[in-house]
Amino acid sequence: MTSNEKIEKAIAEFENISRDQLIPVLQKIQETQGYISKNAVQIIGKKLNIPASKIFGVATFYNQFRFQPLGKYHIQICRGTACHVKGSFGIMETLTQELKIKPGQTTRDGLFSLEVVACLGACSLAPVVNINGEFYANMSGPRLLALLKKLRAKEKSKGK
Repeated sequence: MTSNEKIEKAIAEFENISRDQLIPVLQKIQETQGYISKNAVQIIGKKLNIPASKIFGVATFYNQFRFQPLGKYHIQICRGTACHVKGSFGIMETLTQELKIKPGQTTRDGLFSLEVVACLGACSLAPVVNINGEFYANMSGPRLLALLKKLRAKEKSKGK
């Protein structure tokens, strides 16, 4: 099934689709594709008779929507109070320099994506980083770089 067919199928799940269903439609598309592509925005716009600019305006207002696919390893950095006090900003800077991406972006090779979250609810582990649902406690820049090195090595060994 092509990307367009997947998008069309997701939209078809809504009976008597109307403009007031934009957010649920966007949620469904993201659930289906993992993100909201420009192509999806165009298709939604035609179906709902809404300009793409309006759709982007709504989607960018809510931080639940992504416009790029997630990396194989999705890294979430907690910026809650406990994590902030214990140095999560420095960890984030280390990551952005190492991966050469900003929060909300994915590396060119599709291996890593980065997201800053308000709180992961693991304050006793601060500063905490979550990678694909696994929590890493008492994180530091050097420990995170070592973890990235392990993940890269794991991917290289799979490629052989």
